Amino acid sequence: MQKRTVFFISDGTGITAESLGHLLAHFPTVSFKHVRLPFINSEQKVDEALARIAEEVSVNGVRPIVVMTLVNPELRDRLKQSDALNLDVFGSFVDPLAEELQEQPSRTSGIAHSVMGNSYYERIDAINFTLNHDDGMTDFGLSEAQVILVGVSRCGKTPTSLYMAMQFGIKAANYPLIPEDLERGVLPEALRKYPEKLYGLSIEPERLHNVRSERRPDSHYASLNNCRHEIRLAEDLMQREGISWIDSTTRSIEELSTIILQKIRINPPTHAH
Repeated sequence: MQKRTVFFISDGTGITAESLGHLLAHFPTVSFKHVRLPFINSEQKVDEALARIAEEVSVNGVRPIVVMTLVNPELRDRLKQSDALNLDVFGSFVDPLAEELQEQPSRTSGIAHSVMGNSYYERIDAINFTLNHDDGMTDFGLSEAQVILVGVSRCGKTPTSLYMAMQFGIKAANYPLIPEDLERGVLPEALRKYPEKLYGLSIEPERLHNVRSERRPDSHYASLNNCRHEIRLAEDLMQREGISWIDSTTRSIEELSTIILQKIRINPPTHAH
């Protein structure tokens, strides 16, 4: 598998630049190493970034990819001296718009946070909520959740929850259906208050067996028979409780998130991408 390093370089936090890293999913046969360099807002810091890029070329013998969101055109030009594939977000989008509109763009750093969807601070709040409510970590504040994902262990709940928080500012909790819940055939007590917020994930047993085997090989937890048993009980439970669910086996987190938000009728802002 080809390996490439991608530098996300910004004069702000770099979150907007790194959000463009979702496009890398179009190249599944390449392994990408992400390096975020935030607050690159002076010539000295640009030179330090250039040194990092040069070191990467020296060590790996292949030029990296640089995604830059720098407002200052002089700093952008300086950074483009690197031996890299330079993808200039402002140069590709903002500068041509300025020429077409005959208007000078704002040079305020961080103004592009809205590229990812909701306001920057709403997304940060949602991310913190989702991290604090990962894997049934706590019931406290669960009433604030906009969606609660349920399913067996390792079926994709955590990455899907985090994607919804990061991309759309959705407060997404996730709660595991553990063997005790499945054998009893009832939802955990904490979830029974919020039936309208629940959405289930399932997965093919063979895929779950592979995922769990990476974590705990040769265990009952990872055995194919146990995976089949847990998934059957979980799907039966969700069906009895009237919980909509979707198979995550062949779907990306982007696709899963979009389907879930449509099903539970949470509409992200129209400017979210």
